[in-house]
Amino acid sequence: MYERSTGESVIPKDEYMEITGLPFKMTRAMMTAAAFYAQNQASFKAASEMIERSMGIEMDSETIRKATEYVGEKVHAADISRAEETYENILNIEYSHTLRKGTLYIMTDGAMVNTRAEDENGSTWRENKLGLIFSDRDLIETKGGNNIILKKEYVSYVGSAEEFKKHIFEAAVRNGYGTFENVVIIGDGASWIRNMCYELFPDATQILDKYHLCENIYTYAKSLFNNDAPQYTKWAETVIDKIEKGLIDAVFDIIEKSGKNPDSTFSLTTYIQNNIDKINYSYYERQGWFVGSGAIESGNKIVLQRRLKQPGMRWNVKTAQYMVTLRAKSESCLWQSHVADLICS
Repeated sequence: MYERSTGESVIPKDEYMEITGLPFKMTRAMMTAAAFYAQNQASFKAASEMIERSMGIEMDSETIRKATEYVGEKVHAADISRAEETYENILNIEYSHTLRKGTLYIMTDGAMVNTRAEDENGSTWRENKLGLIFSDRDLIETKGGNNIILKKEYVSYVGSAEEFKKHIFEAAVRNGYGTFENVVIIGDGASWIRNMCYELFPDATQILDKYHLCENIYTYAKSLFNNDAPQYTKWAETVIDKIEKGLIDAVFDIIEKSGKNPDSTFSLTTYIQNNIDKINYSYYERQGWFVGSGAIESGNKIVLQRRLKQPGMRWNVKTAQYMVTLRAKSESCLWQSHVADLICS
């Protein structure tokens, strides 16, 4: 079938539309648009309806799903390539000898996504590791005292910490790691986060997310006092107050005098000891640093939950990865440079 003729030559329709060799008989720009609506809407069906309303084009949800997987796979592959290259050349990265004032923040957290594949324990849930990178130069404070992050980048990976660390390191370097006076990493105290920081960000200040610390103290206290609210609340608030004041020896003394917690397999003493160099909150706050992970907690809702954890949703592992990759690009304002330019070039 031919689209037009020009003089003595005839141009095939597919070639004229620049879709020769492409799947789904649609242009690269249309595939990119389909993927954008797919990650932006609550479902592929909702994306189909939005495309018809906004573009006047009928496209069934299955075609949108396939196009989204195609785009997501290409973008994810490009991410892997950049991450591997940066990680393999870690010793050759040139850092600035004149560090600019300011703080680069790296936050990490994990959230589960339901898949169609069972692991060795029979579970279908997989952890999506999410990273968030921004600097204090990207913040504005509202009249109410809240902070708005104007520029940020999310890194999302469904898989091992060993691979995730390469992606977050590449993004950190691209966002100025090695040029800032301060680097602050906030996490929940997981061992993989500690190990990643020691390997890739040895100059960073690691902070145990204060919310997670308080949550664990309250959980321990509830078990210790058999859910007696007045007792466990007073005990937990006393422990938290001592930590905030830097009186760690007093904290250990309180825990020891409280006796063994028979209903808990969690050792609060061990937890605090493992993170003792990450809970100097009075010092962190004097520096003007964040001590909580509210931004990354919000990021989990935006990047993962809003699109991948709707009621009844289950995902192929690869499809989940492609979707969170696209969600991260969109929410990081990198759609044009990391998705559209890549696919349409």
